Amino acid sequence: MRFKKEPPFSHGTTAKIAVVLVNLGTPDAPTSSAVRQYLKEFLSDPRVVEIPRAIWWCILNGIILPFRSGKSAHKYASIWSKDGSPLKVHTEKQAMLLRGYLGERGHQLEVVYAMRYGSPSLPTILDKLKKDGCDRILILPAYPQYSATTTASIFDAVFSHYQQVRNVPELRLIKHYHDHEGYISALAASVQTHWTTHGRSEKLVMSFHGVPKRTLLLGDPYHCECHKTARLLAQQLGLSQDQYVVTFQSRFGKAEWLQPYTAPTIQLLARQGLKRVDVICPGFTSDCLETLEEIGIEVKNDFIHGGGKEFYLIPCLNEAPAWIHALATIAEEQLSGWPTRLSGSEVDAQKRLNDFQRAEATRLGA
Repeated sequence: MRFKKEPPFSHGTTAKIAVVLVNLGTPDAPTSSAVRQYLKEFLSDPRVVEIPRAIWWCILNGIILPFRSGKSAHKYASIWSKDGSPLKVHTEKQAMLLRGYLGERGHQLEVVYAMRYGSPSLPTILDKLKKDGCDRILILPAYPQYSATTTASIFDAVFSHYQQVRNVPELRLIKHYHDHEGYISALAASVQTHWTTHGRSEKLVMSFHGVPKRTLLLGDPYHCECHKTARLLAQQLGLSQDQYVVTFQSRFGKAEWLQPYTAPTIQLLARQGLKRVDVICPGFTSDCLETLEEIGIEVKNDFIHGGGKEFYLIPCLNEAPAWIHALATIAEEQLSGWPTRLSGSEVDAQKRLNDFQRAEATRLGA
């Protein structure tokens, strides 16, 4: 095996430390060609689709990519912002704010973001960190609940990348934070803020990303972690069991996925006479296609056509201060023991920079 060329080494330099916030990814543009390229990378991952490769190659290239790319591009176009893909915009801002919050707490390190699929790609970012002299790296997935289809795929990409590297940095990888106090509190704060502004529904629907049921039967803890998140959130909000429901969205193909499914559940609630429903997607830390279009447009239409009157999608955590504080705490806990501490004057300087970055994030529409 030939290893990648190592960057020039200079004696006396201090190795740097980095946090990499990794999200799923997004097409570069809401066009058929860009979406096709993105879907091909995403759906070619054996963690995502566990079908024999030869069979799946024919299905993917002969049926899915030719027919689904255009439809998906239309959906992306419906939620695309002036700054680009919402998921990418929010993830970039989260990384910027996370660096500032950690700096205010006295930590000196790099904080960058990467995408598992699409750009900026995880291998590209890891290469850049090596060139920048980072010898300790914390991988922070944007997925609170662990699944082999998401978190493990990030780990695969990290390990695969470093198989080509001679001098591998020290690595730490965060598996999950589905029950972390800061994360749950941030979710509760977002719901309570929404209720303060808009009032509240009789029913709160907590919709998580769907995965095939067979993954649960084969030992994936995702289903259990989603329910624990929901239970802890309900407890913090003071909800009884009949005041909320857990559902799963984004079915694909004919196989059974985790149930109950979001869309049919919303339709049933409308038929039962519920006139208003509030929906939150706790598994997504940034608004994206699956929240803004699938839930905010498609499922909303299902509810209204079923007889419902008011449908509210509670925004994802995005750049909410409570969430960035929680994210900083999650990272800080995992950075324990690494030499990240700033001097007092450096902390003051970082606070001034953080104030500027917050103002800039607000100006850009955070």
